[in-house]
Amino acid sequence: MAYEFERKQRIAVLGGGPGGYEAAIAGAQQGAEVTLVERQGVGGSAVITDVVPSKSLIATAEAAIAVRESSELGVQFYGRNADGKPIRPEVAVNLAAVNKRLLGLARQQSEDMRSNLLDNGVRIINGEGRLDGRDAVIVSTEPGGAGTDFDRIEADTVVVSVGASPRILPTAIPDGERILTWTQLYNLSAIPDHLVVVGSGVTGAEFASAYRALGSEVTLVSSRDQVLPGEDADAAAVIERVFKRNGMTVLSKSRAESVVRSGEGIVVTLSDGRTVEGSHCLIAIGAVPNTAGIGLEQAGVQMSESGHIRVNRVARTSVPNIYAAGDCTTFLPLASVASMQGRTAIFHAMGDAVTPTELRNVSANIFTQPEIATVGWTQKQIEDGIAQGDIYKLPLASNPRAKMMGIKEGFVKLFARTGSGTVIGGVIVAPKASELIFPLALAVEHRLNVDQVARAFAVYPSLTGSITDAAKALHIVL
Repeated sequence: MAYEFERKQRIAVLGGGPGGYEAAIAGAQQGAEVTLVERQGVGGSAVITDVVPSKSLIATAEAAIAVRESSELGVQFYGRNADGKPIRPEVAVNLAAVNKRLLGLARQQSEDMRSNLLDNGVRIINGEGRLDGRDAVIVSTEPGGAGTDFDRIEADTVVVSVGASPRILPTAIPDGERILTWTQLYNLSAIPDHLVVVGSGVTGAEFASAYRALGSEVTLVSSRDQVLPGEDADAAAVIERVFKRNGMTVLSKSRAESVVRSGEGIVVTLSDGRTVEGSHCLIAIGAVPNTAGIGLEQAGVQMSESGHIRVNRVARTSVPNIYAAGDCTTFLPLASVASMQGRTAIFHAMGDAVTPTELRNVSANIFTQPEIATVGWTQKQIEDGIAQGDIYKLPLASNPRAKMMGIKEGFVKLFARTGSGTVIGGVIVAPKASELIFPLALAVEHRLNVDQVARAFAVYPSLTGSITDAAKALHIVL
């Protein structure tokens, strides 16, 4: 008597960043035969050259700020000179040691993720991968994909999670020494004397904030009216005010035309003819998806004009068995979103229960000092009539815990649906806003109204008390 055994579903994943990693883990846990192709290392740029090292650098910057500003809380640091007289020591940052630590953390995180994949039975191939039609992936195990040693992996499902790379100006070519992308900053052995940051979006603002805290003179070149042009206007205004108060030069409505080396420094030429001289320049003008030349068009995958892969809310492309996740797609370029897309793709492909990703429920954070955290509908969308809502803004300076901590800047802003009081969004500007936004994310996800949020007990005193206070101010009158 003959028995037929069902063949395991074969999954090929291109890219081992957050999206690819979660897709591979989810597939293996559901019994699929999973092969992951990664050229840089498990974790991708998010772990090795982007999120993990940059946020580690920012944590160091926060520590430097805490030491410098501790005197406001009555904590003073003094040494004594040869005569026994007290002197106040300077706060020094050893950038070489900082970079060594953060790159070590990134490598360790990558290794931990690799070990977890192997423990779950995922096959990992180090190399350059590309689609070979709709049902296979070809991998070159030599750098650049130029070799003759190839592996061909047949797959029932393909997940493309190849990420993105820093956008480069043809008139500002990075050299890794003085003109840098954010992936090259970790090669610096000393704090730049004067860092010119071109680009005032999230990446530019975060690094400008961090390096100013570390001791660099910083000039931020912004092509818009204010920094962080895509963010909540009130939040961006707070950050720009803090930047300027901390000694940063912000050049608004200034577009960089070129960046060149000049002796031991750089010269940035603006579109109006002005020049800015500095010791180093960071180019932070966005990212380009790594989708060119990997066989997507030939497989029939629809792309946007910018080269991003078009996906729906379950991460599926125009080709039924090909999914995509992360910064290479038309979704939000956040590691958390990439992870969710990766898992959602596999659940959908394998017939498991799926909750389509709702971008309005995604919480996001900008790691400046203070941080900006957001979730749900925006104030601009409410003001433009796209969403119907009431707005309440509570300055953080009125919060008792903020007073104790010496916090002077920031706010909690809550958006509630007109009539029902359902929480539809919010903005928090505060130290560790990335932690404080979670209650609002829960409220948006589960459609809680302001009275339900207000009835939750916030610790007194706490910064979260401002969330319940804002909810109380929006009480639904029956």
